[in-house]
Amino acid sequence: MLRIITGRGSAQAELARICERTNDKEVVHKEATVREVLQAVQRQGDRALLHYTAEFDRLSLSSDQLRVSGAELDAAYQQVSKELLDAIRLARQKIEAFHRQRVPKSWVHFEGDEVVLGQRYNPVDRAGLYVPGGRAAYPSTVLMNAIPAKVAGVPGICICTPPGSDKSISPAVLVAAVEVGVEEIYRVGGAQAIAAMAYGTETIPKVDVISGPGNIYVTLAKKLVYGTVGIDSLAGPSEVLIIADSTANPVHVAADMLAQAEHDPMAAAILITTDEYLAGKVVEAVAVQLEDHPRRTLTEKAIANYGVVIIADSLEIAAELSNSFAPEHLELEVTQPWDLLPLIRHAGAIFLGNSTPEAVGDYLAGPNHTLPTSGTARYASPLGVETFMKHSSIIQYSPTALGQVAGAIDVLAKAEGLPSHADSVRWRVYGQDV
Repeated sequence: MLRIITGRGSAQAELARICERTNDKEVVHKEATVREVLQAVQRQGDRALLHYTAEFDRLSLSSDQLRVSGAELDAAYQQVSKELLDAIRLARQKIEAFHRQRVPKSWVHFEGDEVVLGQRYNPVDRAGLYVPGGRAAYPSTVLMNAIPAKVAGVPGICICTPPGSDKSISPAVLVAAVEVGVEEIYRVGGAQAIAAMAYGTETIPKVDVISGPGNIYVTLAKKLVYGTVGIDSLAGPSEVLIIADSTANPVHVAADMLAQAEHDPMAAAILITTDEYLAGKVVEAVAVQLEDHPRRTLTEKAIANYGVVIIADSLEIAAELSNSFAPEHLELEVTQPWDLLPLIRHAGAIFLGNSTPEAVGDYLAGPNHTLPTSGTARYASPLGVETFMKHSSIIQYSPTALGQVAGAIDVLAKAEGLPSHADSVRWRVYGQDV
């Protein structure tokens, strides 16, 4: 079931195939549906929001039921265990500590002749966070999206998350939200939730930035509203690539591969190893761990379609293959991971050593688990404080400094056919009679 591939050419072809797995033939049809939803919510507000919630989620809600009440937030604390609450608080502490180190600082630089240049950072006014829900609960997604927004200083933060069949929201999600200081939570999901946050409705105020993962409809909605609002990224199915040598434990490697495969039938789990014996043992271990797996059906499908073991001639070649794939998660389960690290150019998050499974990063190491997927780590970065901030340039010139550059500005402005640009400088420097 888990295939073994040898040969660099075959490996490159297989990695390219897996990277292209998100090119869904049905995307065009789905995008048309999403456009219809976005336009309806933009025009009709709550009315369309409730209509599509009834149509897609089979839930009948009224406008006053959209926002989760304070009583529900209080009750959520009675429904989670002390162990879960302690884990949420530990994760919050570690994630917040990491992101506080990443806050960009405003700065100014004073040059000669009283020239001042700089950048000034400010948070956006409102951020909307999408948290997947319905059949599953993701308190970690709340923490990973809300904490950077809070650290950035965003004054208004809301969460949209689809409710379960009984209209309730997971207590774990609600508790995680309250723990990070977000109490504006709406029970709505899908493309209609993205539309509500992008355009605003009678109940849900519009935001400036939307972050958080979702299904293909959520992703397409984020893509289509980009420009009206900012977004974090267009998240695809999860993926892990593991580079391992003979020192890796095959049982651990198999578990790490399945930890990605259990997310989604389109999740990718890739092992590149220099050791043929390890390759065979990992294949065996994956089969054993799948036997009684609670999510066997979807996990097995992911492994069958997008799981592969590649045997490479060297760790250097393994690193090159990894860079060509640009994985969301990259594990370096080798003797000297720090020696291999300089060869890695493209990866969302890099986990070093045999004691650092990707799950540590998913939950509480501190760095964000919202990462670039589907090869976008070639140019994109993890979600962070910067996602919820923007900067303005600061420029101040004195009369003396302006006079020194007036001639060059005049030449450039005339070369572009913009005489008033030139006049705006010349008249300041030489007077309006020039």
